[in-house]
Amino acid sequence: MSSTAGQVIRCRAAVAWEAGKALVIEEVDVAPPQAMEVRLKILYTSVCRSDIYFWEAKGQNPLFPRIFGHEAAGIVESVGDGVTDLKPGDHVIPVPSGECKECIHCKSKESNICDLLRVNLGRGVMISDGQSRFSINGKPIYHFVGTSTYSEYTVVHVGCAAKINPSAPLDKVCILGCGISSGLGAVLNVAKPPKGSSVAVFGLGAVGLAAAEGARISGASRIIGVDVNPKKFNHAKNFGVSEFVNPKDHDKPVQEVIAEMTGGGVDRSIECTGDVDAMISAFECVHDGWGVAVLVGVPHKDAVFKTHPMNLLHQRTLKGTLFGNYKPRTDLPAIVEKYMNKELELEKFITHEVPFAEINKAYEFMLNGDSLRCIIHMDG
Repeated sequence: MSSTAGQVIRCRAAVAWEAGKALVIEEVDVAPPQAMEVRLKILYTSVCRSDIYFWEAKGQNPLFPRIFGHEAAGIVESVGDGVTDLKPGDHVIPVPSGECKECIHCKSKESNICDLLRVNLGRGVMISDGQSRFSINGKPIYHFVGTSTYSEYTVVHVGCAAKINPSAPLDKVCILGCGISSGLGAVLNVAKPPKGSSVAVFGLGAVGLAAAEGARISGASRIIGVDVNPKKFNHAKNFGVSEFVNPKDHDKPVQEVIAEMTGGGVDRSIECTGDVDAMISAFECVHDGWGVAVLVGVPHKDAVFKTHPMNLLHQRTLKGTLFGNYKPRTDLPAIVEKYMNKELELEKFITHEVPFAEINKAYEFMLNGDSLRCIIHMDG
C-alpha cells in the first residue's frame, strides 16, 4: 500500500448529493494526508442512525455534496508529517470523537470530550487547513464528522484513529466506532449499576441494546425495555431484556408505569432515542434517593428538557455521556480485546450484510427499522 503514499488515490465513494436522495457510487479523488493526518483503506463500514439523521438534514443546516459514514474499520495506507503513533499497515477503527492526548480534557480522567477533536456535525473539512481531501473533477466533496467512511479510502486526523489488535476481525469490530460503544459505556462507565439493580432502557435500537448488554454484564437483576415498536421486543430478549413497556399501551406517562412496576422506580435508566419526552421519562422513572438516569441520545437542536426541580432535590441524578465516556484511542483497543476474549458478543448486533454497491439497501433496512447494524463490504 505504501506505493501510493503521497499520491492522489482515485476510488469509489457513496456520495450524498442532496438531502434524503439515494447515495450515488462515484469515482472520487482522495488527496494524500497532510500533517497529523492518516489515509485509511476502509474495508468494512456500517450504517448508524446518525448517518440517516444528517443525510435527511433534520435539525441542521444542510451541507452537500457529502460522504457520510463513521462506523468502520480499515488499514492505514499512509501517514502525514508528524504522525508517530501509526504506520502503514496498522489496523484501526476511525472515530468521530477523537483524542488528541494533549488538551485539558484528554489529560483529565473525568472527560473524553477532546478540545481539538470533539464531534463537529457541521464541519465538512479537515481542521488543519479548512480544506476537503475529497474531490470530483476538482470540486470538493464534504467530509462528515471527520471520518467519511463510505469511501474506499478516507483521510482522518491521527487522533481519530484507534489502533487495534491486528488479529481482530474487522467485519465485526467495525461496529465499535460509535453506537455500540456509546450504549455499552453509558452503563459500564457512567450509570455503573450495582449487581442486582433494576435498569430501564429507553429505545431498543443498537445503542439501547448495547446498553442492555452493559446492564447484563453488570449483573442487573431486572432489565426493562421501553419502545413504541413492539417488533423490537423479541430480539431484545437476546440482550437480557426480560420486561417490556410500550408507552402507547398506557393512558398514563410511562415513568408512572415503571414506578408502579418497580415499587417506586428503577435504580438506573438509560435513554437512547434522542426524543426529549423520552429523556424526561427516563429521568423521572428512577427511584428517589439513589436513582441515576443517563442520557445517550442526541436531541433536536431546539429541544428543551423540563422537569420539576423537586425531582433533583429528592436525590435523583441526571447525567449525560458522549461515546460512553470512552477515550477512543486509549480505551477502544481494550473493548476490542473484550470481544476477542469472548467477554463481549458483537455478532448479535449484526443483522444484515451487503456489498458496497448496494449501500442504499443498508439505508432502507435502517429506515424501515429492520436492522440493528448492517455491515457494508467495501470490496463488493
